[in-house]
Amino acid sequence: MNFSLYSDVILLNDLPEEGLFTGDIGTVVERHDASGLEAGYSVEFFDMLGNTVAVVTLPMSYFRMPTCADRPTVRLMASAA
Repeated sequence: MNFSLYSDVILLNDLPEEGLFTGDIGTVVERHDASGLEAGYSVEFFDMLGNTVAVVTLPMSYFRMPTCADRPTVRLMASAA
């Protein structure tokens, strides 16, 4: 599956070193193609106030598109408590 620029995607794997966890929602900001490799995407993740939390570049298999069955949730980060 290909993701369009500026579309929302859902993270499928924990990335604790980035402060990101499965289910976090990010925005595609760039697509990366390399011959013979899975397409990759740079995805920006934001907090609820619109501040950038992380920008990661990962293979497309780390993401999926949102569906009507998904519901956003809030997780209080320890550093914000």
